[in-house]
Amino acid sequence: MNAESAKLAAGLYLVAVPIGTARDITLRALDVLASADVLAAEDTRSLRRLMDIHGISLGDRPLLAYHDHSGQKIRARLMAEVAAGKSVAYASEAGTPLIADPGYDLARQMRDEGLAITSAPGPSAVITALSIAGLPTDRFLFAGFLPSAAGARKSALMDLRETRATLVLYESPNRIAASLADAAEVLGPERQGALCRELTKRFEEVRRGTLAELAAGCETDPPRGEIVLLIDRGDSENISDSDLEGSLSAALERLSVRDAADEVAARFDLPRRKVYQMALKLTKG
Repeated sequence: MNAESAKLAAGLYLVAVPIGTARDITLRALDVLASADVLAAEDTRSLRRLMDIHGISLGDRPLLAYHDHSGQKIRARLMAEVAAGKSVAYASEAGTPLIADPGYDLARQMRDEGLAITSAPGPSAVITALSIAGLPTDRFLFAGFLPSAAGARKSALMDLRETRATLVLYESPNRIAASLADAAEVLGPERQGALCRELTKRFEEVRRGTLAELAAGCETDPPRGEIVLLIDRGDSENISDSDLEGSLSAALERLSVRDAADEVAARFDLPRRKVYQMALKLTKG
């Protein structure tokens, strides 16, 4: 199906583009790319290539490089274009804009100036990895890239250690073995993980196992390409009944029994039924 070109209202359009397979783009994203007055991209070459694949002509429209090194200057121009009534489409190098991406500053300033922002949603490496990793998806925390220095990396992992959610991280193939070794040391060697690489591409692979097993595997068989690392939330936190009652009592002062039980069960990663029954006893006592 060919993209449809139509007049767009003034504003910033955040366009999600494929993380690998070019056909993963949405029809709406193609329409926005065909219609916007101004195009901006983290990598103009990859956007041009994607547009060529889908038969979208750039024509005489400007295509501007917006990345960490050009941000302030190009951001001012894009702001001026929208203020003048133009539609601006921005695409990151891959996936959804603003996720570990320089587009965040652009969207924030647009918002601060009261200018319209619209999303044409689509592919995301974070969500793609979660869907196939086999780890819990009811709660997750995307923590971006870990620091490259070992000391800072371990400190960052220490901060994440008590997070009661699946951790999702981006990582370089050059650092993945060291990061997994540090994660095994800080979070525990038996904690489960999944290493997802080259998602939606020809050599897509998911390695599953304990953090210690994954670290050893990366030493003997270094992975290549784009990597998303997922780490299980670990065992439930040990909490005494008295501490649990204290947390429930505080929650019940502002919430219903049902909502208090939900909040406390989620906080400590405990079975909801157990917490709900304790909450009922507290209210009846």
